Amino acid sequence: MTDELATGGTADQFAELALELHASDGVTETIDTVLAFALDAVGCAQAGAALLNHGRLEIAAVTDPVIERIYRFQLDRGEGPLIAAQEQGKPVRIPDTAQDDRWPAWAAMVSTEGLRSVLQLPLVISGRTVGVLSLHSTKADGFDADDEAVAHILARHASVAVAAARQQQTLVEAVDARKLIGQAMGILMERFAVDADRAFAILRRYSQDNNVKLRTVAEELIRTRRLPG
Repeated sequence: MTDELATGGTADQFAELALELHASDGVTETIDTVLAFALDAVGCAQAGAALLNHGRLEIAAVTDPVIERIYRFQLDRGEGPLIAAQEQGKPVRIPDTAQDDRWPAWAAMVSTEGLRSVLQLPLVISGRTVGVLSLHSTKADGFDADDEAVAHILARHASVAVAAARQQQTLVEAVDARKLIGQAMGILMERFAVDADRAFAILRRYSQDNNVKLRTVAEELIRTRRLPG
């Protein structure tokens, strides 16, 4: 743990983190803020985060390409502490990758990269695991009890921040979609002299007949001035 935390700076740092997360624009910037805090406050060498997207874990951000390689190694094989933390919704602690025998192939790769201890912390919202925060140290037993306590608090902050960022992103996308659909309806109303209800019905029919999202139909109409099909 850093000297600042040891002398009581934890609360101040988390207060600053809360402000930074509130000001973050979107999920990517939110995760980047969390990882930067992890490097400073927990004292890990590298960090990363993976988020659940349509039922699959995807790499959200990493502090170094080596973490992306380690993530892909696990995602490609469907096993490793990252996968375990996601599936079980519980933290996974690896004190020494050179000694761990739960995932031998993963442990060999990670220790070869010079990373000796790992913390995998699930990001949980309303009982549902939405991702995993990964912290890596170059030292065996690199995380003491205080480090782990800070890491768990950080994971809770990250969970709430990611959920808020995703909700905001969804709202923005919904507003954008409504604008596009409204613009497409206007084109149809002018071209075919129909009212708004009829214009929307035309868009919806093309969406259903072609198994394409309504927003996509609207975008295509705006771009080409023609309905897809």
